[in-house]
Amino acid sequence: MFPLAGFPSSLKRFFGGERAARRALIERVYEQIVAAARQPALYADLAVPDTPLGRYEMVALHMFLVLHRLRGGTGAAAALAQDLTDGFFADLDHSIRELGVGDLGVPKRMKKLARMFYGRAKAYGEAIEQGSVEQLAEALARNIRPGEAEWPQASALARYVMAAHRRLAEQASVAITGGEVAFPAPAPA
Repeated sequence: MFPLAGFPSSLKRFFGGERAARRALIERVYEQIVAAARQPALYADLAVPDTPLGRYEMVALHMFLVLHRLRGGTGAAAALAQDLTDGFFADLDHSIRELGVGDLGVPKRMKKLARMFYGRAKAYGEAIEQGSVEQLAEALARNIRPGEAEWPQASALARYVMAAHRRLAEQASVAITGGEVAFPAPAPA
């Protein structure tokens, strides 16, 4: 393969350079979301279950935070939000298949995971917009540790989510659409 650096942009598009750069940008942002979701403190200190479902919850939570930050944006922000959403669901599809779900069962599971994601996004978004750590802690507990009478670390996780929301709000849209997303470290409960 030859480098495309010296070619006019129309030729770069023809040879796929623009598409490859876009794919690399989406992968870079998604990798940062997944890295934030895999912070050991979330599991060790805040008692998020380190299970496939617990990891889904954390990736979905961090994906929500980035999408919430990009909402209402136009141009590059809207395109990034759509590409991230598409990539997230493609990754879920791949993960379900890796867990051994057959081709016939994948669409049913994907529909369930999509409903779960959008339901969580609505609940988390409402709590964040109201600035209610308590409401957010209740939603997180209901989704991450369902059926448990008490989860003391839910409030600490809610405070982390609020801090992540504030940190993302402080980041310039051009930085995010350029591939740089920063999350804070979770504070111990």
